[in-house]
Amino acid sequence: MRKDNKTPMHSTQTPVLQELFELQRQYTNFFFDRLDLEQVEKVLRVCVDCEGLIVLTGVGKSGIVAEKIAMTLMSMGNRALYLPAANFLHGDIGGISSEDVVIFLSKSGETAELINVTPHLRRKKSKIITVTSTTDSSLARVADLSVYLPVEKELCAFDLAPTTSTAVQLLFGDLLAVAIGDEKGVSLEDYAENHPAGAIGKKVTLFVRDLMRKGDDLPICSFDDRLVDVIVLLSDKRCGCLVITSKENNLLGIFTDGDLRRALQKEGPQVLEKKMGDLMNPTPLSVASGDLAHQAMQKMQSTRYVMVAPVIEKEKFVGLIRMHDIVHEGI
Repeated sequence: MRKDNKTPMHSTQTPVLQELFELQRQYTNFFFDRLDLEQVEKVLRVCVDCEGLIVLTGVGKSGIVAEKIAMTLMSMGNRALYLPAANFLHGDIGGISSEDVVIFLSKSGETAELINVTPHLRRKKSKIITVTSTTDSSLARVADLSVYLPVEKELCAFDLAPTTSTAVQLLFGDLLAVAIGDEKGVSLEDYAENHPAGAIGKKVTLFVRDLMRKGDDLPICSFDDRLVDVIVLLSDKRCGCLVITSKENNLLGIFTDGDLRRALQKEGPQVLEKKMGDLMNPTPLSVASGDLAHQAMQKMQSTRYVMVAPVIEKEKFVGLIRMHDIVHEGI
């Protein structure tokens, strides 16, 4: 246990990580229990109404958090920007206008680099918001709006290294970014436009119709076909199933590899003479061609053993989507 600042973080009874997790839980609860939500709501309103840029800045670890928050805001379609504090006084302040909101992140609220910027932002008539973990700080006194992020103690054994303080800064920033998105009605399509690449991009831009098997690749049979006559399709098409449809291309049912194994175990070779209408599952899980691929995967994962699903478009069977094809895309 931590007895004093000279004692290393070690306990013969409690694992170090377990102790640290419990402490961080305590410190995080301290933050949530004492945060002034009315003040945070005021910040939200200013950011939602901002007609210019939301500019974030900070020094050291707070600067790193400020940059992450700015990137999250941008990814959700906001006009946001991170500027290193030192750059303001070396030309970058020229890009700031009266329509912009500048948010300072500083644990102490006494960061000289930020204090030195404030008179110049005043001349620009920009709105200044300070986010600190001390009350009545120099930055708070010169701000249009200030938010106090309560910090009981840094997780560092010496209460020095920015750990809890940066964690609550990030919590505040992420919650603010999500709240702004909710207020502005950011849709999945809006989010997709800003994430065209990578795993996120695939989740919001790749649809079932892009991955489904279709046309001649589909193992289609009719209600009256005997299993012995169509079983070759099960192997040749390599979809893991047979799809039973009507002449109008309506989905009637599905018969999978698993269904075949279970039928053979239960009834033996004579099952091959049975009609597909007697063997099929008449209520298969299906997805729409316009569903996102990751949504289809979640739907298939919600039901055990569903590795392939019929695809429906305008109430007609148009294809098959396999779990393997979705996973192969890296979703």
